Amino acid sequence: MTERGNQIQAVISDFGGVLTTPLIESFMAFQDQTGISSETLGKAMQAATEANGDNPLFEMERGEITEVAFLEQLTDSLEPLLGHRPEMHRFKEIYFEALDPNPPMIELMRELKAEGHRMAMLTNNVREWEPLWRPMLPVDEIFEMVVDSGFVGCRKPESQIYALTLEKIGLPAEACLFVDDVLINCEGAQKAGINAVHFKDNDQAIPEIRAALAGLP
Repeated sequence: MTERGNQIQAVISDFGGVLTTPLIESFMAFQDQTGISSETLGKAMQAATEANGDNPLFEMERGEITEVAFLEQLTDSLEPLLGHRPEMHRFKEIYFEALDPNPPMIELMRELKAEGHRMAMLTNNVREWEPLWRPMLPVDEIFEMVVDSGFVGCRKPESQIYALTLEKIGLPAEACLFVDDVLINCEGAQKAGINAVHFKDNDQAIPEIRAALAGLP
């Protein structure tokens, strides 16, 4: 998913699912601890989206609504599906307790910085969750800038967030490589002219990133 032959100067990495263990593990932990299946959660989110006109998760990730408001909407949609009103106050704690750092990718990012690449993080995240996720990684040691959807009012794969990231890093799109575990986010980056590697696992992504940075076919 990369344009070969360009001199890539900057690496822009996602947070969850790239520099951490897969996000599905967090949702499975939520299911195990609450008894609410991923299928039921998905149905509730769809119902909340239809009632609200926009996905409340996306609104929370843009910082348009608070975490409390998001959980209230989700609880309202879960209640008729479950037959009772579930307790959701530990949502983020369960989510992050099941999330661990991904050492091989973190070490790669550290190496790339040492080799002279500009380093940035681009994450769809939640304002209130910053105190939980930032201490998980050596963020400030490796990344010169973090573009967090919860603070900038747009989210991947919306075109504005890629434009904002390029503006902040001060480089043309073709000089940047974006790494994300969600295909649609990589496609959004490519539409903006940014090279992209779709992260599936360490064994696949690390060689792909290295090849892209070396300009190899």
